[in-house]
Amino acid sequence: MRAVKAVRIRPYRRFPLTVRSSSFEPHSREFAMADLAFVLTTLAVFALVALVAKGVTKL
Repeated sequence: MRAVKAVRIRPYRRFPLTVRSSSFEPHSREFAMADLAFVLTTLAVFALVALVAKGVTKL
């Protein structure tokens, strides 16, 4: 029987420093604005669905 070669699961090198560092901080305000827009849009859609449901019940 032949010996099984050892296979390295982890790579020899780590991620580059640019990936590991917090280089995403300048964009955090943009992400916060996108999150706020998503929440406001979701609330508006639910309010519209509630108005439509209220109108349907009056029929």
